Amino acid sequence: MQALIAEETVAVREFGAGPPLVLLHSLLADATSFDPVVPALSRDFRVLVVDLPGFGGSTPVPGGLEAVADRVGEAVRAATGGRPAAGLGNGYGGFVLLLCALRHPELFDRLVFADCGACFSEPGREAFRGMARVAGEKGLPALADTAMRRLFSPAFQAAHPALMAERRAAFLRTDIGVFQNACAALAGLDLRPRLAELRASALVLVGEHDEATPPTMARELAAGLADARFAMLPDCAHVPQLQAPEMFARETLDFLQR
Repeated sequence: MQALIAEETVAVREFGAGPPLVLLHSLLADATSFDPVVPALSRDFRVLVVDLPGFGGSTPVPGGLEAVADRVGEAVRAATGGRPAAGLGNGYGGFVLLLCALRHPELFDRLVFADCGACFSEPGREAFRGMARVAGEKGLPALADTAMRRLFSPAFQAAHPALMAERRAAFLRTDIGVFQNACAALAGLDLRPRLAELRASALVLVGEHDEATPPTMARELAAGLADARFAMLPDCAHVPQLQAPEMFARETLDFLQR
């Protein structure tokens, strides 16, 4: 399925039937990172897996993260007919979801934030500035090891070489300009003053060993939201849907179906 927004395209894969559930992927892992959990989620929901603007089959959008969030909001509205949806964002997709829900609160009635936050620390900001710089100077292959380390623990990487090869290939397909713009947006983002505006109930998940968006960020996000519960996922890093899909799906469904 493609949502056509002012002659631009947002690519959406659709699975199952029921209330809509929108999935937004990480910067370092494309929309296929949700493949392991789609079967479980789509038993009770109409799952809409979105390629964020500039990724996969979706057209890039000029402007900052606000423009990305607005484009996603338009696509969600087109896909759901304006019916309130549940939203789940991982990493960068979580930041996009948070900003989209703040700018378009009528679109979402429940929110799952997986391994994200509302603001990075200064070392976190500098890491994004550095990645953007290296991408421009040397290309994405120079960042591949860093990207995999931010996604998975060394032990998990060693135990799953085929998955690592697949994830590395997905990362290298990322458009460098889109990657640099996203890094710049995340380095400058601070949504903490606006968190209290969000009225939808939320679940904040985080991998115990996430170095990209550590548990302190997730706890801060949960504390700032009006109605949120927090859950730590043991032995996981930045993309728990790939590392522990059954646990990830169970936590998500327990929240969405309560």
